[in-house]
Amino acid sequence: MTKRITKAAALLIVLQACVVLTAVAAAVEPTKVACIGDSITFGAGIRDRAANNYPVQLGKMLGDNWETKNFGVSGATLLKKGNKPYWKERAWQAALDYKPDVVIIKLGTNDTKPGNWQHKDEYAADYKAMIEQLSGLESKPRIWLCLPVPAYGERWGIREEVVRDEVVPIVRQVAKDTGVKIIDLFTPLSDKPELFPDRIHPNAAGATLMAEVICRALTGK
Repeated sequence: MTKRITKAAALLIVLQACVVLTAVAAAVEPTKVACIGDSITFGAGIRDRAANNYPVQLGKMLGDNWETKNFGVSGATLLKKGNKPYWKERAWQAALDYKPDVVIIKLGTNDTKPGNWQHKDEYAADYKAMIEQLSGLESKPRIWLCLPVPAYGERWGIREEVVRDEVVPIVRQVAKDTGVKIIDLFTPLSDKPELFPDRIHPNAAGATLMAEVICRALTGK
């Protein structure tokens, strides 16, 4: 009888240890955040880009329980008929393979170039298609759509008035139609031309502000 009790007790201890170890492993598994975007996400024009792009800064703000990955591609468009569709970039497949828990999409700036925006009637449908594909991932990520940061004037074909008056309203409508949440990067970075040395790309301080806004949206803090 004593042997049986001892074996039973040992088995119980082993089972309890397994439960605890499983719980600990689950607790330390980071929340994976995929940052999808163009050169602004990539960090083009930022001094010491690798350390100061917004996804890296966001990761530091979120802490050890989060993991951020930068899937930004310079020049990328959301439009499938754009001059450099994000859909055809290796970063898109890499973002899908990452199986993120959270996805931040910040695309639209390059779409305002005249050669791209001639296909503006397809912008909403292409955005919804991207959301649908991400929603179908096994990880079932929470998806956030970013209103693009403002452009200050026109450069490289990117146009301030198109970002403000056309892209922003379409992104808002897509979010409403799909039930996806919005992160407003346009308003907090407006009237701050000093953060945009080339009028299009935020500098490190601008990337910090972007990261702060996104961090608040993800954590509620």
